[in-house]
Amino acid sequence: MKKKISVMTPCYNEEMGIRECYEKVKEVFDTELTDYEREHLFIDNCSTDATVKILKEIAANDKSVKIIVNARNFGLSRSPYHGMLQITGDAVVPIVADLQTPPKLIVDFARKWEEGYKMVIGVRIGMEEGFLTRLPREAFYMIMSRMSKVEQIRHFIGFGLFDRDVVEILRALDEPDPYFRGLVSEIGFAKAFVKYHQPPRQHGKSRHNFFDLLELSMLALTTYSKAPIRLMTITGTLMAIASLFTGLGYLVMKLIYWNDFSMGIAPLVIGTFLLGAVNLAALGLIGEYVGLILQYSRRFPLVVEKERVNFSTDEPKTVLFKQG
Repeated sequence: MKKKISVMTPCYNEEMGIRECYEKVKEVFDTELTDYEREHLFIDNCSTDATVKILKEIAANDKSVKIIVNARNFGLSRSPYHGMLQITGDAVVPIVADLQTPPKLIVDFARKWEEGYKMVIGVRIGMEEGFLTRLPREAFYMIMSRMSKVEQIRHFIGFGLFDRDVVEILRALDEPDPYFRGLVSEIGFAKAFVKYHQPPRQHGKSRHNFFDLLELSMLALTTYSKAPIRLMTITGTLMAIASLFTGLGYLVMKLIYWNDFSMGIAPLVIGTFLLGAVNLAALGLIGEYVGLILQYSRRFPLVVEKERVNFSTDEPKTVLFKQG
């Protein structure tokens, strides 16, 4: 009996390249992975263009293609993660619709998988990006590697092959706002690494803006490190000590040079603004952690589905919204 490899592709307004993505994946299985059964799941994050229409045309002619259409856009991390949990194969490979994760690498992933690795990680070793894009990315990796107790894989964007055992663990975790790149390391299992050069985006432009990436960075930081909140505690303590000694210094100078030493209001104003800035930063940081706790307490599903195509009734599913 053939093993099944599921390919999961998240979509949002990908009408220009979604058909090419399907064809590239199919070509790999038809020519080099003929010993495996193929399943290709597309999860659409409420596209506003013709993406869903094109996907339905593909699915009508190929029953190995499955579609999930979300009721709304559920963000950068939740929708792809939910898609991974809906696969039925013996392993899953996330492939992005813009083909910056080359489908031909599924062949290399499958070979490593057959060697016994439950996780095969794709690591980028080269990509076309400007200095202003690369600098914050490298800074993020450095901060995470220093602050997180769980190993964080540099230049890993979620591309790889993950055994069904990994998927079952992810299903059991019940993560409301998952950071998949961190979960891969946290779960454990022996990993194989496959390096690749990321090709330029084939169609259109990235749908992820600066604020999307900032949100993902904050999710990673607050999920996998207590260091920021401890840093604020240390900062507050040091500032309190510095304020005490500064106050004592001013008192001594005033007592010694009573008539000649003028304190003025500048130190008070500077000190007030400095303490206010630290307090606001601390409150904001606490708010991030409280928000994360709120997500866990609400137990809202990862996504709410509007529609499914080519699924059987006994396959895993989440909340399904029926219109009309």
